[in-house]
Amino acid sequence: MKNNFWEKLKKSNKLIYALAPMAGITDSAFRQICKEFGADVVYSEMASATALAYNPKKTLEMLQSSKKEAPYIIQLFGNNPKHFEIATKLITKKKLISDIRSPISEVRNGIDINFGCPVKKVIKQGAGAALMQDLKLSKEVIKSVLNNTDLPISIKLRGKSGNIDCLQFLNYMKDLPISAVMIHGRTFAQGFSGPVDTEIIKKARNYFNGIILANGGVGTLTPSHSPQNALRERGVKEYAECLLKETGADGIGIARGALGKPWIFSEVRSKKLEVRSNDEIFRVALKHAKLAEKLKGRQGIIEMRKHLCWYVHGLPGAREMRQRLVKVETIKDIEKILK
Repeated sequence: MKNNFWEKLKKSNKLIYALAPMAGITDSAFRQICKEFGADVVYSEMASATALAYNPKKTLEMLQSSKKEAPYIIQLFGNNPKHFEIATKLITKKKLISDIRSPISEVRNGIDINFGCPVKKVIKQGAGAALMQDLKLSKEVIKSVLNNTDLPISIKLRGKSGNIDCLQFLNYMKDLPISAVMIHGRTFAQGFSGPVDTEIIKKARNYFNGIILANGGVGTLTPSHSPQNALRERGVKEYAECLLKETGADGIGIARGALGKPWIFSEVRSKKLEVRSNDEIFRVALKHAKLAEKLKGRQGIIEMRKHLCWYVHGLPGAREMRQRLVKVETIKDIEKILK
């Protein structure tokens, strides 16, 4: 594979910090902001392989990106190998749709397959963590992607889903040229809360030679959530260091910990504690909002409302600000509140 950025990252011997995929959140504006704060890799929102196979216009628009985001990975979910084949060809060839002026993205450096999402809407489709439980079908899906692209392929797993854990899954796929795996150290049943199993991520190295990214709890886990003595939150940087030490992973995938805190990517690298003033936070939030508006117009402002509420979380007067931020319609509305 000529342009496998994962191999280049591996050879650099540097820890990798990735913005993990989040539906309705990791759009181009947010990805660009996180890249500015040092995210090494960014993932798209979850994209339906079925939607791309049958009615791709809306999904293609969602996947638009900027060269500033490279390396940028498009994550697919679904459970039909044929749909994945069509979606993969569409992504790889940057195929144009008649009423879309620009290709799928200015840049796309890899394709990721979701085997870890525990959300009911996804599970009902037999996708995400539900698909992880069917090893044979999962392998067919991965092959359908591998056979139709020259882009590097990665996968996202749960520590365990049903009777299948990530070790069994990786062992079953050992003959496939998968470049990287991000493992959320919680089970499907746990969802997004509870202790992160660092041991199972550590054991994954015995079954997988590519890049392993540990995922779960960075920036969100509190001491009461974690039974491990070393894995207790004394700050984001300390938690990240413990997670890396206990798992032996090549890096970390950060998801909810980046909400309202895109600077988390610089924080985990910093040698000293970084404290941001309200003015600095507001400046980042406003820059994010302006970028969202530039890319999506009024819809970008509407989608920014939740991000703005995350930015002000924990600040003095946050409750009052949130009540106003959920109603903003323009950049001027935002500027009046964040002053």
